[in-house]
Amino acid sequence: MEDIKLKVTDLAKHISETPNVQGRYSEQDKTKLAKASKEFETLLTSMMLKSMTQNTEGIFGKEGEGFGNDMMGMLFENELAGMITQSRGLGIAEMLYQKMTGEKLDIKIPIKQSEVPLNIDNNLNNVSSVKPSNSALNRLSVFDEYINEASEHFGVPTSIIKSVILTESAANPNAISKCKAKGLMQLMDGTAKDMGVKNVWDAKENIFGGTKYLSQMLQQYDGDLKLALAAYNAGPANVNKYNGVPPFDETQNYVKRVFGYLKNWEVNDAS
Repeated sequence: MEDIKLKVTDLAKHISETPNVQGRYSEQDKTKLAKASKEFETLLTSMMLKSMTQNTEGIFGKEGEGFGNDMMGMLFENELAGMITQSRGLGIAEMLYQKMTGEKLDIKIPIKQSEVPLNIDNNLNNVSSVKPSNSALNRLSVFDEYINEASEHFGVPTSIIKSVILTESAANPNAISKCKAKGLMQLMDGTAKDMGVKNVWDAKENIFGGTKYLSQMLQQYDGDLKLALAAYNAGPANVNKYNGVPPFDETQNYVKRVFGYLKNWEVNDAS
């Protein structure tokens, strides 16, 4: 059999390095691209770690045995994935960033959600306060410890987590919707799996999974809480499609209600 040879007619198209497009992006744009690239690698690494331990007894022991094995495993995988990315683990983030900008990625750029400035106050100006029922508040208070832990871990304020829980389930850990969203933060099965939640009915796992997803939406929409909430409810594809909060009654009312609860927390904190 004869050797197959590739015919190259234009050597300029076959270069070893990415062209320099330095003037294409502002420094702010580059920071966003760097964070997005690193978040993608972190997510991919986390999925790889989950796959590696899926057929074993888990990092901290068999699922369902011992205290908090599932949650500890999820947190460890997420932290380890972030550390691997920060230490140039797979090189995927660097490759993506260089393809987009033509520059090398500064691996020191952090990726924590807490660095994203939240756009909340302006949205609260025109919102009426919504006061939760005493029964809902009593149910919610049971989960304060988990909410505080999730807030610290993912950088989402406790007032936002509480407002989403009240809107989603009225703090009922056994809530299930017509579309099969489950638990305190009403996670769909696909979302729960993507967020590393193994038992959606476990209150702590549900809160951590929902908060993680909400933090990703906040990161994706540059801290715009209104868009992040709309994406949490209707999906980011719909937010992108309509370039804002989708014109769905459910989503419009959902965003208003969450902001109403936030307004209530703001009033109570000020008093």
